[in-house]
Amino acid sequence: MTQEKILVVGGGIGGLTASIALRRQGFAVTLVEKTPHWPASGVGIIQQFNVLRAMQEIGVLEDYLAQSYGFDTTQGFGPQGDPLFAFTAPRLAGEHLPSNVGIRRTSLQSILAGKAHELGTDIHLGIVVEQWEDSGDAVEVTLSDGSRDSFHLMVGADGIFSQTRQTLFPQAPKPRYTGQWVWRYNMPRPADVTGIQLFYGRVNGGLTPLSKELMYLFMLSEEPDDFRLEHEQAHALMHKRAIHAAPQIQKLMDNVTDSAGIVAKPLEVVFLEDEWHRGRVVLLGDAVHASTPHLAQGAGMAIEDALVLADELASGDALEPSLCRYRERRIERCRFVNLNSLAIGDMQMGKRRDVDPAEINRQCVSLMAELL
Repeated sequence: MTQEKILVVGGGIGGLTASIALRRQGFAVTLVEKTPHWPASGVGIIQQFNVLRAMQEIGVLEDYLAQSYGFDTTQGFGPQGDPLFAFTAPRLAGEHLPSNVGIRRTSLQSILAGKAHELGTDIHLGIVVEQWEDSGDAVEVTLSDGSRDSFHLMVGADGIFSQTRQTLFPQAPKPRYTGQWVWRYNMPRPADVTGIQLFYGRVNGGLTPLSKELMYLFMLSEEPDDFRLEHEQAHALMHKRAIHAAPQIQKLMDNVTDSAGIVAKPLEVVFLEDEWHRGRVVLLGDAVHASTPHLAQGAGMAIEDALVLADELASGDALEPSLCRYRERRIERCRFVNLNSLAIGDMQMGKRRDVDPAEINRQCVSLMAELL
């Protein structure tokens, strides 16, 4: 079965990891990405020990660590900047590896794209799937460049607004807005920011180191359903929201000088409880379980999906049971992240009072410690 051709739709973190994992299992992989360049902003992303294990498994750990900042400590502060807690996370990926890393999304994208290319993935940028038909024996695909091909399997890794999902499951739940926006900006790292710092209050925020010189600041704000951002206004609007953040965040806002450097977007979620595949088309990552960033596991879940999918496809079993086992192995872990990330956001917005973020994070660490 490992000689079969697989089409991966989407060149984000999940799609690239899937391409790498599938190539390492011997599959012939074609990847198409709708943008003419790799779709990642330069702001940072937090990743935990389960992602480090995955980076080691797909053979990119050395480059990953070289372009990231590892840390074990987490500190929490109240609305007035007063310390609330501090703890050191266990090194569950191995004592020689940090428990968490901060890395620029562009760096992660470059590492994954480079590895996918090195392993022989047939990559096409600026190309979309215009039409596909599952004949039962193969997926017949027409691409936007006019080319046609047949594939044993098509993998929809095309994000929260997945066209693959919409076509495959037109009655599936649609993405919904949670009520929060996230604002992110890279800036110089002060010497005392050696781990993640979280600030609670009317506007929640945090600081995450990305390198010896760089960190990123993020804030979460409540916005009405009809809020729309004209990007040239991003600088003024982010500063306005920071007035309600902790003093440490307010002081750093002098570094936020350029609207072009701000990445701001609404937090939206989707989760498919039922089928994750139909016939010879399967979904992974945000296409099937997009979550908010409150547990810092969105990208991690997509990366793990890719490894499990490749593992099941390489099992030698028939396609249908392999795809069913892929969902069975992933759904509980992904559901936990989806629902509990949302719960923390709802607590921050005053929609729920029965949420204990510390306990949720403890449970999340325990769950991620379990091997795939």
